[in-house]
Amino acid sequence: MSDTKYIFVTGGVTSSLGKGIIAASLAKLLQARGYRTTIQKLDPYINVDPGTLNPYEHGECYVTDDGAETDLDLGHYERFLNVRTSQANNVTTGRIYQSVIEKERRGEFLGKTVQVVPHITNEIKERIQILGKSGDYDIIITEIGGTVGDIESLPYIEAVRQLLWELGEHNGIVIHLTLVPFLSAAGELKTKPTQHSVKTLMESGIKADILVCRTEHEISEDIKEKLALFCNVRKEAVIQSIDASTIYDVPLLMQEEGLDTVALEKLALPNDTEPNLDQWKEFLERHKNPKDKVVIGLIGKYVELPDSYKSIQEAFIHAGAANEVDVEVRSIHSEHLSAKNIDKKLKGLDGLLVAPGFGERGIEGKVKAVKYARENDIPFLGICLGMQMAVIEFARTVLGLEKANSTEMNASTPDPVISLMEEQKSITDMGGTMRLGTWDCHLKEGSLAEKIYGTSDIEERHRHRYEFNNKYKEQMEQAGLVASGLNPKTGLVEVVEIPSHPWFVGVQYHPEYKSTVANPHPLFVGFVKAVLAQKQKQNNASLA
Repeated sequence: MSDTKYIFVTGGVTSSLGKGIIAASLAKLLQARGYRTTIQKLDPYINVDPGTLNPYEHGECYVTDDGAETDLDLGHYERFLNVRTSQANNVTTGRIYQSVIEKERRGEFLGKTVQVVPHITNEIKERIQILGKSGDYDIIITEIGGTVGDIESLPYIEAVRQLLWELGEHNGIVIHLTLVPFLSAAGELKTKPTQHSVKTLMESGIKADILVCRTEHEISEDIKEKLALFCNVRKEAVIQSIDASTIYDVPLLMQEEGLDTVALEKLALPNDTEPNLDQWKEFLERHKNPKDKVVIGLIGKYVELPDSYKSIQEAFIHAGAANEVDVEVRSIHSEHLSAKNIDKKLKGLDGLLVAPGFGERGIEGKVKAVKYARENDIPFLGICLGMQMAVIEFARTVLGLEKANSTEMNASTPDPVISLMEEQKSITDMGGTMRLGTWDCHLKEGSLAEKIYGTSDIEERHRHRYEFNNKYKEQMEQAGLVASGLNPKTGLVEVVEIPSHPWFVGVQYHPEYKSTVANPHPLFVGFVKAVLAQKQKQNNASLA
């Protein structure tokens, strides 16, 4: 018998159905009933982590407090649950095989032939149960990446089959998320893809306990009965997941469908209390009924794929609701910005955010965007590389150091205002070698940053190699760019701001990672508030 209950979420028919959102929504409902709940993601790809993946490949790389570079779904988990995740919440095939091979090299298998079963599957089962054995959680939800039938997912599916058997009845269940497509030519929803997907799952020895059916149209009672009969589940365990106007509607939609009730029943857990979702509903009310609107330009170089900046987009939703403002984020590719078109491209923006990134491509466009915001009194927020571009722009334009640059872009620049940390210079591996995870920061007394946070000592998450070069700190501060946040142990600059500007802040860390529905990040809340105030000020000036 296990004290911790396990819920496994698998996907069928097609990818990108929203397993992460369904998992996070169910976790939110269970948490709102008083159950200590967390979620973990099993990713079938062979990369050790997504840290070296191009954002076009896999969306943004999310970073946890302990410095793990993880799948972006962990961002959804944190935003919904307001519970911190860690390395234990994200497992990849690369990490599994790496661990097993290291054990084999150490002789831990006593000369046995190392095989997918039992060695790989045992490693997967151990990873699945790390959080459960911690004693911190009542329910662990495990999302399995990919689609049932994929060759990459087979070891995970087999590990789940074994674990369900080992855990015993009522200690583990499987939720299968599938697609019920609408054929316009026939004018009806089709259940056959779901039937085949469930059959594929059963061929691996796993029976779905609950079906969550993604659909663009309402699923009738007849279709639910048909799915229940042919997929061998009870009718009340066939859950409709229809398209929603926002992902934050999904927990309430799942509650209406009874997903949490069915799950608790199958896990033999009490379900006699209603979920307390008052705060969640208040957030949705503010989000859907804004009193004003602002337009903020997001200057980046991966803007074609919205998931590349997923946490930033969501942080603006949280901050918008906190300010009762509709934040329209207008994505602008930094490669397409030039001195000739910048006025046209950035015209009509109320605020400007220069996004994180790596590499030389699109850098000069970001520098021009910073200059535009600084010279036109447009509220500005620079994140990570965006902060570094603000430093470079200030050095070039205000200090007159025309060739100032980062050594990431130009190793021979005469004025390396952004440079590599000394301990990074000998590193050749790219993965997991940056300044990662939570670092302390002390904010200067009386600074804008301190006012925003309401405290002088903060912790924020990092993901970068290059740093503000302190050799230029005094020169920049005398010219008006203040280093208002420093790491207390290393002296590294974490925050820069321009006090003479209406609102100009650059941060070396990633505040977007810590923004949740329950706790919108103060930096985003302050930024949106400043954008709205500046917009209203300009409107009043034009009326006068």
